[in-house]
Amino acid sequence: MAGDVDAALIRRLPELRAERPEAIRQRLVSRQRRSLLEGDGRLFIIAADHPARGSLGVGHDPMAMADRYGLLERLAVALSHPGVDGVLGTPDIIDDLALLGLLDNKIVVGSMNRGGLRGSSFEMDDRYTGFDVPTMVASGIDFAKALIRINLSDPSTACTLETTARAVTESSRAGLPIMLEPFVSVWADGRIVNQLDPDSVIASIAIASGLGASSAYTWMKLPVVDDMERVMAATTMPTVLLGGDSGEDPEETFAAWEDALTLPGVRGLTVGRTLLYPPDGNVADAVDTAARLVHPSLSTVTSVR
Repeated sequence: MAGDVDAALIRRLPELRAERPEAIRQRLVSRQRRSLLEGDGRLFIIAADHPARGSLGVGHDPMAMADRYGLLERLAVALSHPGVDGVLGTPDIIDDLALLGLLDNKIVVGSMNRGGLRGSSFEMDDRYTGFDVPTMVASGIDFAKALIRINLSDPSTACTLETTARAVTESSRAGLPIMLEPFVSVWADGRIVNQLDPDSVIASIAIASGLGASSAYTWMKLPVVDDMERVMAATTMPTVLLGGDSGEDPEETFAAWEDALTLPGVRGLTVGRTLLYPPDGNVADAVDTAARLVHPSLSTVTSVR
């Protein structure tokens, strides 16, 4: 399944990490880079930062993403598609992909805060436990990403907002684009639930938009919900759509993405589990379908099978 990458090389990662740790930074700094927006000016990013928050489940399988080698093979298939512009991950994922040589001419997005572990009593405390701005700048990371869950009944939200504002300010000063993924969230039956009605999404956009001393480099990463035209009217910031779980009907999910991608301000799609673990198991086909939604000018099927 590993596209242009030899599966044996993926299996050698523990050896490479133990014997040549310095190679990770070397590969990141020396990789071939591209401008953020090229061609049609749209972005298709594969997301792979879920495991660091303890979120390993996909659909009915609570441990679907537990096998790191399998995840990397799926990422290799996705990144081999010319319509995939980049990848979003925590340092462990990005470092693996750098060692595998999969990041040339791709946009690399660094995930910053994964401390609000899924299912924990402190889940709303979304502490910054991943990338920081100085490291991303020094390593040639192209984009930053931060999760902002806003819970009006949980004091941890205040710390998340303050720390995120600082990250936005630092990113702007460094000229590093940062995508903010905001949600209005509530505690329900001992777990965190994101409110996906249009009014809640609009409120989350308004709050996230005001974070930091400058919004010059701020992007939004937003869910596809009902009344997306009204949702997108709430921001002037460039926006990528997030995928979430595909549910029982992938075709319905793809159709919703296709409609939302036509709206002003929408610059692309950032999707992970839905494409890396599709119901039929065919990663190449799922990625190819999504790539054509983002980049309609793609010609014949070019993904690796």
